[in-house]
Amino acid sequence: MAKTYREALLRASSFLKAAGKEAYSIEFVFLARKNWDKTQWLLNMNQVIPLADEKQIELDLAALLQNQPPQYLLGYAYFYTHKFKVNEATLIPRPETEELVDWCLRENKDLTATKKVVDVGTGTGAIGISLKLARMNWQVTVVDIVPETLAVAKENAIALNADISFELGDTLSWAQEEYDIIISNPPYISPSEWELMDESVREFEPKTALFAADNGLAIYRKLAQQAQKVLAPDGQIFLEIGFKQGAAVAKIFQAAFPTKTVIVKKDLSGNERMVYVY
Repeated sequence: MAKTYREALLRASSFLKAAGKEAYSIEFVFLARKNWDKTQWLLNMNQVIPLADEKQIELDLAALLQNQPPQYLLGYAYFYTHKFKVNEATLIPRPETEELVDWCLRENKDLTATKKVVDVGTGTGAIGISLKLARMNWQVTVVDIVPETLAVAKENAIALNADISFELGDTLSWAQEEYDIIISNPPYISPSEWELMDESVREFEPKTALFAADNGLAIYRKLAQQAQKVLAPDGQIFLEIGFKQGAAVAKIFQAAFPTKTVIVKKDLSGNERMVYVY
């Protein structure tokens, strides 16, 4: 007996739920592949599903059951309204990081100002590209230590028509000039937190972009030391942090910049997830 779209997805969702996975993820992937919005789904869900679509659902279900993130299946993720290519060389951009970008833009509202900006550990390029697209006069450089990751950032910049610069390097060790804004979502997870992480993150997302020594603080210490040499006198630093790291990261940067103000900010979920130095 022929299945409808709705029946095929309900079956797949039930398998995910029984396995302790996110049941909605198969619908998320399916609608994205079909390029259907909710209205189109409602109009089509009781139609008979073609064999090709049913086979694609089965393939996606098998991958989701193996903890593959939906964004890697699709090959893209949205960030700050822009579509970014993602693969296993890049972290999947998170909504919390959108809040960091938004904070940076709100603290720098002048659309005509020219600023030199560096996005450290750029991954997909999401932070640096989004800033450039919102502030066209800014000179934005994105840096990553992994060549394959930086290649994805370049692809995204070309696709989104963002005129930015690229640097293959370790944090700010390569920098020879001053920057008005240093922004980063660095690796900040302690290896001791491995068991607390979602299986899909542990198994698929790049470990070099997730974990840092010294209880997750190692990269912050490095950035604080290097920023002393390359941050403009009236420059700003924006950082994403782990939800338990606010006090520790603030202490590191206050020690490095004793004359500046350091603020720890909560995200929309009420967790301390950002630090601002100015």
